[in-house]
Amino acid sequence: MKNLYLIKLGKAWHVIKRDGILKASRRIIDGVVTSLRPVGSGDVLFISGGVGDSALYRTTHVAEELEFQGIACSVTVQDNPFLDKYVDKFSVFIFHRTLYTDSIVEMIEKIKKVQKTIIFETDDLVYDPKYLHHMDYYKKMNVLEKKLYENGVGGEILRDDYVKIATTTTHFLSDKLKEFNKTVFIVPNRLSVKDVTYAQSALREKRNNEKEVRLGYFSGTISHNKDFATITDALVRIMEKYGYVRLFLVGPLDIDNILVQKFSKRIVQLPYVPRKKHFVNIAQCDINLAPLERNNPFCEAKSELKFFEAGIVKVPTVAVANHTFSQVIVDGVDGYVASGKEEWVEKLSQLIEDRDMRQNIGEKAYQKVLQQYTTQNAKNISYYNFIKEKI
Repeated sequence: MKNLYLIKLGKAWHVIKRDGILKASRRIIDGVVTSLRPVGSGDVLFISGGVGDSALYRTTHVAEELEFQGIACSVTVQDNPFLDKYVDKFSVFIFHRTLYTDSIVEMIEKIKKVQKTIIFETDDLVYDPKYLHHMDYYKKMNVLEKKLYENGVGGEILRDDYVKIATTTTHFLSDKLKEFNKTVFIVPNRLSVKDVTYAQSALREKRNNEKEVRLGYFSGTISHNKDFATITDALVRIMEKYGYVRLFLVGPLDIDNILVQKFSKRIVQLPYVPRKKHFVNIAQCDINLAPLERNNPFCEAKSELKFFEAGIVKVPTVAVANHTFSQVIVDGVDGYVASGKEEWVEKLSQLIEDRDMRQNIGEKAYQKVLQQYTTQNAKNISYYNFIKEKI
């Protein structure tokens, strides 16, 4: 059984070191407020291991998607002191990246007694400790943080024979979860109604500067250093080739390499920002970069959210040509996928040199995102029907 408070202490200390006491305090306060927020009653209760973008996409946004289908949902976190009281108030319980603590065990046992539905939900491979050596960030964690992963995040729930259903974000993860003899529904990440509103506002602020081209990289977590490093050589070539290109790096990222040494005056690093400002930052760029390590299962598990977060503000993406991005992006139509340095240089060069192409591809990405990647326009009939059968 994991000691939640020791692990939370370890994570809090890491956030304080990374973001400073002020930002860390805000995040901690957000977590406390969320844990004490009234839940009410309904059809589906989402329980997440914490707050942050993963919880936002996999609980709050999916709940909104289900609400559009007439399914009443609530969202809480595992810190909520009244968890076991909610078993009588809902029919389906979705556990997203929750630690296997006493309160979670008590809740699950109570759900089993009344024979209600439990769904295991993940957007990553963190449930299985055998993949941890692929996770570069894991090596930098303190001892308390590592306790979070020692048995996998929620791995005990996944291995429970009572739990028959799992949900996830990609085909790659779906195949991994099926190894545990689960029925798996792919529930893609999608933008909320609020996100679309933020994006519309950001579009009105979009810059119109023909004197420079901005390449943007948006790192949601500190685990992306190796991902970005895969395109360092290509970016050096691009920065040498086009003196009017600027590189905007947003979020936690270490780039103490040749890029900084040669082009520091043309590189802007910005901190992680709240969601509304996030869309403004993307909209201020001309091209979005979405690199990932190849042949790394953690990276193969990643969803296409970097494509649609840029697409909703009409910014074209050049992404690694892995399975997920190659399925989602029509190369040369609503984005680009690239394999290796030469393709990255070639496709970035095309977009840098042709403003009309950037606008056309950005517009097509925008239309695709509106149609396929919003909670309001989502179509996942088999998943909706399953939930409705259980409520």
